[in-house]
Amino acid sequence: MERFAFLIHPISVRKDIARKYPIARAMPESWVERAMTWMKPKVISHITGIRSATGTEAEGWFVGCPLTPRQFLELDVNFVLAKITTAARIAQEMGAKIVGLGAYTSIAGDGGITVDQNVEIAVTTGNSYTCYTAIEGARRAAGLMGVRPEAASVAVVGATGSIGRVSAHLLAEEGVGEMILVGRDEARLQAVAEELPAGTATTVSTDLDQTLPRADIIVTVTSAVDAVIEPRHLKPGAVVCDVSRPRDVSVRVAKERDDVLVIEGGVVSVPGDVEFHFNFGFPAKTSYACMAETMILALDGRYESFSLGKELDLARVKEIGALAAKHGFKLAGFRSFEKAVTDEQIARIREKAGR
Repeated sequence: MERFAFLIHPISVRKDIARKYPIARAMPESWVERAMTWMKPKVISHITGIRSATGTEAEGWFVGCPLTPRQFLELDVNFVLAKITTAARIAQEMGAKIVGLGAYTSIAGDGGITVDQNVEIAVTTGNSYTCYTAIEGARRAAGLMGVRPEAASVAVVGATGSIGRVSAHLLAEEGVGEMILVGRDEARLQAVAEELPAGTATTVSTDLDQTLPRADIIVTVTSAVDAVIEPRHLKPGAVVCDVSRPRDVSVRVAKERDDVLVIEGGVVSVPGDVEFHFNFGFPAKTSYACMAETMILALDGRYESFSLGKELDLARVKEIGALAAKHGFKLAGFRSFEKAVTDEQIARIREKAGR
């Protein structure tokens, strides 16, 4: 039996903390967050029933790290890293041989390097498989919407980040009509553009309003706390793969734009009869891709720190995709704003966009 653990944390005070502690609904969020700084990480649930296509089995644990996205970004980095490291040590004590850093636990500080140096088990952010499934999902969704990537304008928002940079490489390698790299630092965007395969028609931009409305396919992977993509940024028929948590795409898009397809990146079907014993909003037997990467490495006996730091290795992204197929992990059906998306809904969106 292979063993792993995965760190999770609350995304919203009102939605996540209040579900466990109802009194939080009546308190200012700042008060709740202040109280959370005193809370200790703890085991949330035992994960059972994972069985690879090769026959190997694995079990794991969710370990909760009690900080919100805002706290991960705004509190002293040493305090944040100490709390993440404490959570990882709990995983080690439970018998896990590898621990995955979920959501903002993978963003804080140096992308898991310090945590890796202070525990005796392997550490991974899961970003390699997140990146792989995001591109796979974006291309599949584009096909259903009648968009041909090789003739389309394709934008990567957050292109200087670890997932964004490799996403741009994967998209460019398979062919696009135009690559639009969007971020906050033009010099860093230009550096990414120069890495792409020769002949890739590339535009760099720090202005969403100027460039995003012409994109046919958008992969968005920022680390912003609040939404950055609003209804005005999207052309009719656009396909958006939102990899970020919290999401980059405003809920206003769901309410106001029935002519665009927004999907959540990295929703993966887990092999076996998996039971997470914790509701994180996904259908049964599915997980985020970052969670799946930790499971895949455990099933393969690859107890090594696979995805660490702020830069992803393109070769490793491709390798984790091959390992996923070997063990029976695959991209699950599409979800949008935490709800399943059917083929009939996609057909209606495509029809409205055509009008």
